[in-house]
Amino acid sequence: MADRYLSFTGTAPGRFLTRRLGLPQPAPLRRFSEPDASPAGPLLHLTAGTSGLDLAPVLARTGLHAGSEAPAAVVLDATGVRDVGTLGEVHAALHPVVRSVAASGRVVVLGAPLDPADHHQAAAQQALEGFTRSLGKEIGRGRTVNLVRLTDAAAAESTLRFLLSPKSAYVSGQVIGVDGTTVTAPGDWERPLAGRTALVTGAARGIGEAVAQTLARDGARVVVLDVPAAEADARRVAERLGGTALILDITAADAGDRIAAALPDGLDVLVHNAGITRDRRLVNMPAERWASVLEVNLASVLRTTDALLAHGTLRPGGRIVATASIAGLAGNAGQTNYGASKAGVVGLVRSLAPRALSGHGVTVNAVAPGFIETRMTASIPLFIREAGRRMNSLAQGGLPVDVAETTAWLAHPASGAVNGQVVRVCGQSLLGA
Repeated sequence: MADRYLSFTGTAPGRFLTRRLGLPQPAPLRRFSEPDASPAGPLLHLTAGTSGLDLAPVLARTGLHAGSEAPAAVVLDATGVRDVGTLGEVHAALHPVVRSVAASGRVVVLGAPLDPADHHQAAAQQALEGFTRSLGKEIGRGRTVNLVRLTDAAAAESTLRFLLSPKSAYVSGQVIGVDGTTVTAPGDWERPLAGRTALVTGAARGIGEAVAQTLARDGARVVVLDVPAAEADARRVAERLGGTALILDITAADAGDRIAAALPDGLDVLVHNAGITRDRRLVNMPAERWASVLEVNLASVLRTTDALLAHGTLRPGGRIVATASIAGLAGNAGQTNYGASKAGVVGLVRSLAPRALSGHGVTVNAVAPGFIETRMTASIPLFIREAGRRMNSLAQGGLPVDVAETTAWLAHPASGAVNGQVVRVCGQSLLGA
């Protein structure tokens, strides 16, 4: 459904009226498209504290360039911030330039892991989270602000490319950890998944279809999995993407075994996207509504993941990306079942990630969508829908492609240093942290 308010605020009368009334003024977001395949505009590289990172080679490969005009992106290396005094250098670096960042521009702050042996460093580095999230809520004009904690610039290249590009249009206010794992750059950054196989559950329509399409764009052979009732749509999507359809009920006890049998040559990317809602306040929620949501959204994810790891279907260097939700992080009235299931996905990711990496060479991460414009959200009553759209720092709903681009980054072969992360794709929702 079209966002008429967004369109109205783009007109002269709309801008005048919304300013006078103090209403949100969302800016159209610049998203990735094939004719606009790389970031555009100058990059400003700043430093606070004394840093040991060699960022120049990585930043040179982002497609951004040095220049004197308004920056399209600002990267502030604050890994050397170790106390309250050097926190002042964060202010000194960004205060003069933040207003000049172009519309739909990017601000990425780089921080260091918190040092448990140095509480002054830990306090100063933790302060960067509050700073980043606060700046994201005030910067406006479709601009985003994110914090990346890292120890090695090369390991963070895929993450920096993503956050500095139009692919991250609806990702803001996030704190992403990148460890020091050695990663291998793909032969072709434009088609990093070439020669890899990706399976997406619930891929016949909506967000799942967008994920399948984006992974196929990046070179993957996509397996489109959905239930028998969606077979026609699943086969249509698979045919369009040059992939294959796999029709089965993901809640079946043998679903994992059947997937493994259908992929004898193995799997590189597993995207758990299938999910349902059965909303009702707990006092009015019958047991079957609770059970069905937990079965589809959580139990099937656990069983399928366990089975595919046990079978060795996921090859070393593989990626598991599960779909959580801000409802699982912040809660939502009428969604105790859904919130529980999506919070369970977060628990799965945080527990399994280190063991899957050490035991199978597979990373495990999650995306947590906020208000995304789909057929489901289009059916929400008008005023509730408008509240959902506006209650984020970008003052608008996201698109399925925003979730898809974030999933593709986590599935990237050079994202092996990103593990156990839950990344919100919510325009920095005002609900929750």
